[in-house]
Amino acid sequence: MGHRIGFDNQKYLELQSEHIKKRISQFGNKLYLELGGKLFDDYHASRVLPGFEPDSKIKMLTQLADRAEVVIAINAADIEKNKARSDLGITYEADVLRLIDAFRARGLHVGNVVITQYAGQYAADVFRRRLISMGIKVAIHYPISGYPSNLSLIVSDDGYGKNDYIETERPLVIVTAPGPGSGKMATCLSQLYHEYKRGVRAGYAKFETFPIWNLPLKHPVNLAYEAATADLKDVNTIDPFHLEAYGKTAVNYNRDVEAFPLLQNILEKITGKCPYQSPTDMGVNMAGFCITDDSAVCDAAREEIIRRYYAAKCDRVLCRVDDETVYRCEMIMSQAGITSAYRRVIAPAVETANETGKPAVCIQMPDGKLITGKTSGLLGSSSAALLNAIKYIAGIDDEVKLLSAEVIEPVQRLKTEFLGNRNPRLHTDETLIALSVCAASDETAKKALAALPKMRGLELHSSVVLPAVDAATFKKIGVNCTCEPVYETKKLYRTK
Repeated sequence: MGHRIGFDNQKYLELQSEHIKKRISQFGNKLYLELGGKLFDDYHASRVLPGFEPDSKIKMLTQLADRAEVVIAINAADIEKNKARSDLGITYEADVLRLIDAFRARGLHVGNVVITQYAGQYAADVFRRRLISMGIKVAIHYPISGYPSNLSLIVSDDGYGKNDYIETERPLVIVTAPGPGSGKMATCLSQLYHEYKRGVRAGYAKFETFPIWNLPLKHPVNLAYEAATADLKDVNTIDPFHLEAYGKTAVNYNRDVEAFPLLQNILEKITGKCPYQSPTDMGVNMAGFCITDDSAVCDAAREEIIRRYYAAKCDRVLCRVDDETVYRCEMIMSQAGITSAYRRVIAPAVETANETGKPAVCIQMPDGKLITGKTSGLLGSSSAALLNAIKYIAGIDDEVKLLSAEVIEPVQRLKTEFLGNRNPRLHTDETLIALSVCAASDETAKKALAALPKMRGLELHSSVVLPAVDAATFKKIGVNCTCEPVYETKKLYRTK
């Protein structure tokens, strides 16, 4: 079976950068590009478009590094409430600093940070002083009463005109943010207002990968995007403005379609004429032209839809999402014509758990073989499945014990007697450390460890919610996990 590539990443890098260059020249050499979605670590895109590299967008932008600079927007209200990125577990404030470091490491110039929706928040003042002390320029943008309907106030010296003007030096200004609701679009439009007041002709465009406008509305890739944003209640829709203007079907999503008439009016008021007939026109996304194997992409997207469904079910147990989010994921699975049975790793994990009465894990190998791991006195089911999987990939006989009891027991003693852990079984990170120690003197262990990179992109299912440490290890090695929404223990406070 193996992993089929369905996306031409090199073609994407070339097409995308050429398209952005054309858009810059369309506006007299000054473009504000709102960047949606993840920039450095777009694992959703790499899962549903096999062949897409998680850092493709930033790679593409580094090709334009000499012509580009970055502005990062952060909402003052998000600073005040310490809002965090769930995927990275860090606050939006910390993510701004991470983004600045990451851009600079790639040779991209970060011109400014803009604090949006500022209304005197103390935490925003502290963050602003901190940025200035680091030598970073900070602009302040204010709430506008009656936004977004009070056009005459928005497009005036008391609206956008009240905001700080961000001085930019380069033709392409990339406006990005730690997460949604940060004020990226308002930042772009505020800048356009100031540019036109200064006699500078400038334009606005949007760069977002999903939904892919030139794929069908119910294509699995577009459905997978709906599943990924099920908690936001976003839905993909046919762009009615595009259909009316060109007689062609294009896919967009509800918020962009709903906001377009307003955006059109604001652009007309600022520039005299809106250059776009539809929200699809605003986009610069070329991903749909780089799909090389639609069947491979569809398979990958269907797996992602089921993964999102299971993630929603687990989040519901933790009260992170409501019932409606789970129902939406179920409906999307139905639209994609699949059930959870499509994901082959689920049934063996659940069946093994039922047989043994203890947690079990199943991993699907590159050739399609299903490998399970059971809970034992020495190893947790995740560790057992991990060792069984790397043995299979490395061609090591299943009967061979990679870690002997003599190796595992001292680690268990350390955990329970000195580190205060009640669970003596080895987690995946401890198992890999033990294996790497063995690999120094044991050729078989060395061979097994060398197989670890080949686990990237494999599918896994656990009969219980994975302990945080195991989930983190599998994420680092690139294994795509789902879990049944039940916990192994009844404990209320869980760390590992």
